[in-house]
Amino acid sequence: MLNNHAKLMQFFSEANEVVGRKKLQKMIYILQKCKVPFEEKYQFHFYGPYSEELTLRVEELCNLGFVDEVKENKSNYYQYHYSVTDAGESFLKQFSLDMPDFTEKLALLKGKSSRFLELVSTMLYFDNLPKDEVEEKIHLTKPKQKYTVEEISEAWAFIDRLVIDN
Repeated sequence: MLNNHAKLMQFFSEANEVVGRKKLQKMIYILQKCKVPFEEKYQFHFYGPYSEELTLRVEELCNLGFVDEVKENKSNYYQYHYSVTDAGESFLKQFSLDMPDFTEKLALLKGKSSRFLELVSTMLYFDNLPKDEVEEKIHLTKPKQKYTVEEISEAWAFIDRLVIDN
């Protein structure tokens, strides 16, 4: 059990800071699809793949004082900032994790918006389908996002880059 918490702690430690709950969900999912051994189960939800397990683990890590969650008021919504605490770093040092190096992938993911990561993660969720059907699913499941042909092309190129770096 604590191994999965430690894996998330390593993620937070390497990320330094993650801004946004949705972005956090998408980053972990995409890394999972890149064979980084995060074990949270995902289901398709309003904003693409979502893991209740991940939400609960992050909450536990915050309650233990290992991850700091700062709630920022942004006029019509709240944005959450996550970072590892000193206690979290100490906790992490007690584990010997067999995790692949995902720092480059993490840097690529951090540089993208949560909207873009929502698109990428949704495309990866339907990765068992041919490309044209994946694009059709995007328009069916996310009509309000109004993803453009350019955004979808950029997302395919991003996915190729993530896979090539594997």
